Amino acid sequence: MSGQERKNREIWNITYPKGIKWTKQRKCVYQVLLEAKEPLSAVQIYNRVEKDESDASYAVSTIYRILAAFEEKGMVNRTNWLGDGTAVYELNRGGHTHYAVCLDCHKRIQLSSCPFAHVQLEQETGDFIVTGHKLELYGYCRECRQTHEKESGHDGNKPYTEMPSADV
Repeated sequence: MSGQERKNREIWNITYPKGIKWTKQRKCVYQVLLEAKEPLSAVQIYNRVEKDESDASYAVSTIYRILAAFEEKGMVNRTNWLGDGTAVYELNRGGHTHYAVCLDCHKRIQLSSCPFAHVQLEQETGDFIVTGHKLELYGYCRECRQTHEKESGHDGNKPYTEMPSADV
C-alpha cells in the first residue's frame, strides 16, 4: 500500500463529530488539525493538505470556509496571535492550552499546565465570574537565544538581557 493510499484509509477511518456534512475536503482539514501539535493558520493547513493530497486541488478560500463551518459548530478554537494578529485554529479538545511564542522564529511552545489553575478570582472579588482566559508568553526559544548570543559575543554564563523586547 502506498503512502497516499494509507493516508486516504486513515482519513476515512476516523470517527468524525456528528452534526456536519463530512466531505472529503472537510475530512482532510480535520485530519491535519487532528495531527497538529500547535495551532495552525489557514495557509499552514492549506500547505499540509496540498502536500498530503497531491491529487486534489484546493483553494485557500475553501480552507477558510471549512474552518468557518468548524468554528460555527464549536469544533475548532480560533485565536489571533497577539504578536502579529494571525488567525490560527486548533481542534476543540475540551480543554485549553497556553503557549510561549518566540519573537524571532515564531515557534510556539506548549505550556504543560495552566498557570491560572489555582486562581479563584470569584472568591477573591465576589462579583466577577471567570468564563475563560488566554495567555501567551513572549520571548526567545533556545535556538534563537543562542544565535543572538553568538552574534553579540555574549559568553553564555550570565543571563542574556540584551534581546529586543515584545511590543504587545
